[in-house]
Amino acid sequence: MPLEFEIPRHRGLFITGTDTGVGKTLIAGAIARVLSQQQLRVGVFKPVATGCRREREGLISADTEFLAFCANCDYPLSVVTPITFATPAAPAACEQVERKTVDFEHIVNTYKYICDNTDVVIVEGIGGVRVPISQGIDVLDLAEVFNLPVVIVARPDLGTINHTLLTVDAVRSAGLNLAGVVISGYDLDCGNVAVETAPAIIAEYGNVDILAAIPWDPESDVEKGLLGPATLDIIEQTDWSQIART
Repeated sequence: MPLEFEIPRHRGLFITGTDTGVGKTLIAGAIARVLSQQQLRVGVFKPVATGCRREREGLISADTEFLAFCANCDYPLSVVTPITFATPAAPAACEQVERKTVDFEHIVNTYKYICDNTDVVIVEGIGGVRVPISQGIDVLDLAEVFNLPVVIVARPDLGTINHTLLTVDAVRSAGLNLAGVVISGYDLDCGNVAVETAPAIIAEYGNVDILAAIPWDPESDVEKGLLGPATLDIIEQTDWSQIART
């Protein structure tokens, strides 16, 4: 079900994944850090977060904290993530459990505020593109509203080809601009044929660019707010500023 909101075009990227826990937040944060080092005012936005912890300030997402840290942004976490749930589940399920509905108008208004005060914005979805946000609305519907180039973050191991190509098809079917794929946790020397060949096969069968293959980085940890050099070194090799213009 399409969301009937109009948002002015802004430079940025929409980061999605093939699944939960594939490294979306790490990649989104690393891209934000690289862009901020180019003297750009970088906005980060995760419209909906679930599995949040309770603090005096309200519900706080570790993902939101990490994105804000990476972008050096000075607006409140409630602006980075306007909709939060405590339940660790899809937002549509959280709505039922917590008896609280997702306010899409609030999401859009907050996003407009970020765009008005930044040069480029990095938006991170939740889970994969078909994760239900609310009745009849999924992540893909939300991405259509933002209308930004989409970066798909994929895991490297067995099964990733199918998951990634299905996500590629979904993004293109929605008429969105697919910027490319980032492989997260890739180990070229692991001796596993499935892992070693996955990027090339995804590129060929999906007719899609592999923007980066990020190694497993023990010095990067979203929960602990750590962004390691191994991740940044690879992310810096891609011209994200140019991709965000397309």
